Amino acid sequence: MTEIEIGRAKRARRAYSFDDIAIVPSRRTRDPEEVSVAWQIDAYRFDLPVVAAPMDSVMSPSTAIALGKLGGLGVLNLEGLWTRYEDPTSLLEEVAGLRGLDATRRMQEIYAEPIKPELITARLREIRESGVTVAGSLSPQRTKEFAKCVVDAGVDMFVIRGTTVSAEHVSSQAEPLNLKEFIYELDVPVIVGGCATYTAALHLMRTGAAGVLVGFGGGAAHTTRTVLGVAVPMASAVADVAAARRDYLDESGGRYVHVIADGSIGRSGDISKAIACGADAVMVGSPFARASDAPGAGFHWGTEAHHADLPRGERVEFGTVGTIEEILFGPSRVADGTMNLIGALKRSMATTGYTELKEFQRVEIVVES
Repeated sequence: MTEIEIGRAKRARRAYSFDDIAIVPSRRTRDPEEVSVAWQIDAYRFDLPVVAAPMDSVMSPSTAIALGKLGGLGVLNLEGLWTRYEDPTSLLEEVAGLRGLDATRRMQEIYAEPIKPELITARLREIRESGVTVAGSLSPQRTKEFAKCVVDAGVDMFVIRGTTVSAEHVSSQAEPLNLKEFIYELDVPVIVGGCATYTAALHLMRTGAAGVLVGFGGGAAHTTRTVLGVAVPMASAVADVAAARRDYLDESGGRYVHVIADGSIGRSGDISKAIACGADAVMVGSPFARASDAPGAGFHWGTEAHHADLPRGERVEFGTVGTIEEILFGPSRVADGTMNLIGALKRSMATTGYTELKEFQRVEIVVES
């Protein structure tokens, strides 16, 4: 791949965001009603290729249940307010009402409350009793501490999600999580990430992960780019990780690892472009933060926003446009791609002549100058 000279001592390759590319129509079109957007990971099949990000502003036990019944997968943040407080409703309202420079400091205070294992059990049991697929998320730093509690609570799918997750974390301060050993000993499928390069993704796939999250620093509530200087444009990142999936499929003799785009998925067109670049599904936060029934009441924040030492996120105000169901299926009352996400994805696939997600991964794309 052609590299660009940044200066005499440094070269870099050009990378592309979703805004830099466009999907090209083909010679054939379909009726949107004939399009299927279902996907399956391990033994679990979903009608929608949408995974809700484990963020307190979008996922509570009740919204995880609601999304599950609509055909998607809701992932509960097991380090969030729902596992720190018996009833965090008033605190969620307080966070939504914070103003100015005090917001970050107050959020750090609220999230300083210890995580309670009994609340992890209670929240996951509540989701399980509804009959939907149960998924919970921990950071790599907390996984060893709470993993047994999570599995014993009956989780169906385990998500290990951080700003960036590697298969080989080196530390002189503490024994790091051995991902390969951990996943091998676990009885449930594991989705792990984020990553954004071919090599990092290939190593994560070799740990036995069922799915890999692609992206970091690109989310609407993240400031990782400005605080750490770390970011990779998502179109290139997804395409690189999709190439790792292809090569690992050959290497492993047929083991397919699902690629889930996690970052810069703000509107319906981004979902279509992510799948066109090779994603099997998308993990979204900000689209659901606009739901009137989301816990954040129109505000959006992630775990990085209240980091005790180095916050790398903001609490962003989006306002609300409709319910979770309307955001997924419409009817849309706006023309900006924030409602009827699934209807738009189906129409994009139909316009280019595809009826299945895996077929749509082969659609032609162009770079917009």
